[in-house]
Amino acid sequence: MEAKSNRTELEEFGEFGLIQHLTQNIQLRQPSTKKGVGDDAAVLDYEGLQTVVTTDMLVEKVHFDLMYAPLKHLGYKAIAVNLSDIYAMNATPSQVTVSLAISNRFSVEALEELYSGMLKACEIYGVDLVGGDTTTSPSGMVISVTAMGTANPEELVYRHTARSGDLLCVSGDLGAAYLGLQILEREKQIFRENSSVQPDLEGKDYLLERQLKPEARREVIAELKNAGIKPTAMIDISDGLASEAIHLARNSKLGVNIFEDKIPIDPLAVNQSEEFGMDPTVVALNGGEDYELLFTVAQSDFEQLKSLPHISIIGHMKGEDEGYHIIGNNGSQITLQAQGWDAFLKREQGY
Repeated sequence: MEAKSNRTELEEFGEFGLIQHLTQNIQLRQPSTKKGVGDDAAVLDYEGLQTVVTTDMLVEKVHFDLMYAPLKHLGYKAIAVNLSDIYAMNATPSQVTVSLAISNRFSVEALEELYSGMLKACEIYGVDLVGGDTTTSPSGMVISVTAMGTANPEELVYRHTARSGDLLCVSGDLGAAYLGLQILEREKQIFRENSSVQPDLEGKDYLLERQLKPEARREVIAELKNAGIKPTAMIDISDGLASEAIHLARNSKLGVNIFEDKIPIDPLAVNQSEEFGMDPTVVALNGGEDYELLFTVAQSDFEQLKSLPHISIIGHMKGEDEGYHIIGNNGSQITLQAQGWDAFLKREQGY
């Protein structure tokens, strides 16, 4: 007797039936959402606030590997990394749209799992999923998320508004996400060589979570506001600390110094770097996908800033003609280079 299949083919629903099926459990939380999924367009009313919009695309075999990325985690990550861009503008996210390109190797159940992660992120961050699109793909999966948010005009923070003498700060710790990726890639290679070998992931939970299920740092924005601190410039760290610090400096027509001994690196990341034969500082500078916030503040905010638990002061901005440097533990001055992720080279550089 044949076992009943738990797989539902996409063609059983069709495009519109699939959309209706995947979005039937959406709950609207934002008063600015006047009309969500179900019409030709969403209707949003922000009542005079500035609107912030960002779009990010995740492509299978470029940005994620389904051999080790659970679909629920992938859905959560797709939402969270977009919301990180909204927080980096010092704005509050309110809505997202999701578009998918999928091949027929995915079942309805697989997409339900993906959407369950997306809707969980929407629930946790209090945003509404208000629309999107689905289409076919000849192979693999492509996820495109657009996030929208709001802020009062005087609250918005940009990349180009840092000032010479400002303190350079970062939230959380750096390098763990890249190391989580290296662990997963190592175990994938071992599995391909011998499928009977079980993955060796004991004690790696934090590193793996930083890669598979990153969080947008909304609590850091709240802490800064509660302390009465408005960053002078800000960016989120998706492509590596070095790359993002150079972005801030270049956009603000400034130079920057980063002090090696001030870069926050979790002890687990230090140990894992050494296990891989990597320099932890290089990993923190160039790894990427940390989704921490990198920002500048006026020196006059130092006293309020130093008491905040999730923030490290790692350097300062300087004159444009002074360049971009990292100051080593021995006092050496090394030119800072952006060696992290390059989407068109499709590799992590600098190792």
